[in-house]
Amino acid sequence: MIRMKRILRQWRLGRLGRLCFFGLLLLHFVSTLVQPVAAQARGPLFTVELSGVVSTHTVDYLRRTLREAEANDAELLLIELGVTGAVLRDVRLVAADLANASVPVVVFVPPGIASGAAGSWLLAASHVAAMAPDTSFGVPVPLIEANANLGEQARELLLNEAILQLGSWSRERGRNDGWVEPAVREGIVFSNAQAIELIPPAINLVARDREELLTLLEGQVVVLADGETRTLRTLGQPTKLLEPTLWEMILMLLANPTVAFLLLIMAGVAAYAELVTPTLGVLAGLALILLMMALIGLFALPVRWLAVLGLFLAFGLVAADLFLPSQGTVTVLGLVLLVVSAMMMFDNAQAPGVAVAFWAILLVAVLIAAFATVGVLLAVRARNAPVTTGQEGMIGRLAEVRKPLEPEGMVFVEGALWRALSEDGDVEMGEWVRVTGVYDLRLTVKRLASTPTTGERPHEPNPTE
Repeated sequence: MIRMKRILRQWRLGRLGRLCFFGLLLLHFVSTLVQPVAAQARGPLFTVELSGVVSTHTVDYLRRTLREAEANDAELLLIELGVTGAVLRDVRLVAADLANASVPVVVFVPPGIASGAAGSWLLAASHVAAMAPDTSFGVPVPLIEANANLGEQARELLLNEAILQLGSWSRERGRNDGWVEPAVREGIVFSNAQAIELIPPAINLVARDREELLTLLEGQVVVLADGETRTLRTLGQPTKLLEPTLWEMILMLLANPTVAFLLLIMAGVAAYAELVTPTLGVLAGLALILLMMALIGLFALPVRWLAVLGLFLAFGLVAADLFLPSQGTVTVLGLVLLVVSAMMMFDNAQAPGVAVAFWAILLVAVLIAAFATVGVLLAVRARNAPVTTGQEGMIGRLAEVRKPLEPEGMVFVEGALWRALSEDGDVEMGEWVRVTGVYDLRLTVKRLASTPTTGERPHEPNPTE
């Protein structure tokens, strides 16, 4: 009996041991399956590369990429902010969209970029703000341009609204908001070193490039606008670039201030060429197309239209100098007006960093100056050259006497018979005379100093000599 109880106890213990063994084995198997899944990203790592100017066309592009990232439940949307200027009304709108995104948004300022106003708004709105060394954000002018017609109270409300918005975004991300009010009211520029040294920092990370950024993003916890908390999984994950469509690329290119300026200049040149050398409308059509392309870009930017009018007036002065005896003075005035108008073409208060590149202004001025110089020289030469057409062009020509001049008769010159009056006595038929004047369809002629052999035409000098 005792032996039976001992056998039963051993059997139970063995069974329990086997169950524990198989349980541990099953737990290990499940953990090996779950661990790789937990380390995987939720969805794709989308990237967007911005350059040039943030305008309404850039906003449309960013909104499309954000919708695509949300539709694919992306792990994150990484925006590389390589811009040089921004239209404040547009960058403010897209910043609000990014702040309320249902996927994590990371804004990164790549090396060597001064991101300006776009950096201030988009870095503040992003869930993770990152900058490379030798970069900056902010502008030395206020981030909000109040309308001059607004009263003091309305202006103060507008500024406070912007301060509250930027400040709340920064505080929600655990970042410093002390820079917000001076940036909105007066303007301020922060380098990456200054931003990261604040307590707490104004940005989250400093990374040399995209690869280092993705490494540093691994394990970062972000809280979305709906309260959802996500832990980023970026280590070793591939990225997918969301490129603009062809139409989006064209629109953003046309909204570049330098491109819009050059298109406007080329439209003026084509229109002037059509007036000078008519081509049955070919150059006029080209001028119209170039003008429409320039206007597409200009309407996306805060343009001073008085400066655009100054550009056309400058063209008119340069063209008028070809017909005026000013010896280039009017051309110089036109070039000065062109340079000043080009430099004042865009309102920097509404779009900090948006301006025509100086190299483009200089290039256009030099080319127009060279063209005008050649034109003035040709015009002066034409004015000083003797007349070679019409009745006045006959002065100095040789004529053959077809009816004796006694002293009036007929001469043959330039393929036609003319009545002629001799200035120095009678001239026999067949002799050669030189035309000295034209009066009422009658020529005055003078006998040559030496009479050539009959039938031989004397040498006729070049009238330009």
